Amino acid sequence: MQGNTQRGAVWRCLVFSLVVCLVLFGWTSVGFAQSAAAHVPEEPALNTYSTLVQVPALVRSKDGKLVFTLTAGDFQLTDDGVPQKLTLEEDTGGEPLALVVVIETGGAGARVFNKYDSLAPGLGPMLGSIVGNVPHRVAVVTFDSQPTLLQDFTPKIDVAADAIESLRPDCTRQHHLEHCASPLAIHDVGLGDNGAAILDSLAFSVDLLRKQPVGYRRAILLISETLDRGSTTTLDEALRAVSDTNTTIYSIGFSTGKSEAAHYAARELPTQPGKPHGNLLSLENHHPNPPGGCMAKDPKPDPDASQNKAVQLYDCMTQLAPPLALAKMAAIVATDGLKQNVPETVAHLTGGEYFNMSDPKYLERDLVVISNHIPNRYILSFQPQSPHPGLHALSLKLPDYSGMAITARGSYWADIAGAAK
Repeated sequence: MQGNTQRGAVWRCLVFSLVVCLVLFGWTSVGFAQSAAAHVPEEPALNTYSTLVQVPALVRSKDGKLVFTLTAGDFQLTDDGVPQKLTLEEDTGGEPLALVVVIETGGAGARVFNKYDSLAPGLGPMLGSIVGNVPHRVAVVTFDSQPTLLQDFTPKIDVAADAIESLRPDCTRQHHLEHCASPLAIHDVGLGDNGAAILDSLAFSVDLLRKQPVGYRRAILLISETLDRGSTTTLDEALRAVSDTNTTIYSIGFSTGKSEAAHYAARELPTQPGKPHGNLLSLENHHPNPPGGCMAKDPKPDPDASQNKAVQLYDCMTQLAPPLALAKMAAIVATDGLKQNVPETVAHLTGGEYFNMSDPKYLERDLVVISNHIPNRYILSFQPQSPHPGLHALSLKLPDYSGMAITARGSYWADIAGAAK
């Protein structure tokens, strides 16, 4: 009996020892595994931007003729000053096209489109020539103080043309037209809608194009006055809207009337005279550093400038890091251009073309040029590596062909979500 008791005690001791060993071994293993995991180097992240950036380019010789024989190796592209590897997409002239025709019918558009009997017959039928013999979808947007979808995307050119030909300009205080309801004198006519929300209408149209199939080329034909009045879209938002999609904008602009321009100048433009820009894309710095350097306190600060030290530090860094400087200058130039001439600026930003409609009879001529240029562009593309969020400045050149002129987009927008962390 006593022997059995001793054997049981020994057995219990062995079991207890085994359990203790297993527990200790388990903790040691876990600790070792954690320690080993902590010292295993992580795989380096591949910092790439998931979206291809398209750079449509129109190339003309000295005599203005289109050039069709270039290859990707002939072009040189920089993104914020950094060279990029380009790919040339072949046979893009046959790709489907999604086109939004954006027409101003309020504001100064009411004055211009009072002659609409001479405009509509040219614009409607020309749609077929603009889209060409490829699968297509055309939408029509009109605007005064706000955009309106007059005709949703349709593959039928005649439907879109009928929508355009049915347009009637809106009644305004400045431009009292025959179809307006009130027969009273011009100063007694109701205000109506004298807006010219160009930026809102462009943002609206870009959003429509985002919903189109990925394989479609995207284009906007904008017919409007030069100055925006009444948009709730800020300049920064507008810049992002026209820069973060592969959309090319072709613009036909007519001058804003004197009364509208005076109102705009009094409400929107700076009160202090500045040096006029001889070139829309001038990168001249009109706000030099304070005497003590870029981080010093300015004895005569710009009242509209940010006083945030982080912003000031970024401004200083742009002087030391050329890519940041190029991006910032591109943003300044673009927003400045949007204040002066919206249709011209958005055309330059996206690689499209701008035509000044000094006389409505030239509208058809301009549309013929656009219809010839849309399918005859080189579609270059590249994939940015670790781009900073925000606006990027693009520069496309032909190093070995100095006599040729290039029309190409000058910027693109990289979203924070799209950029590698």
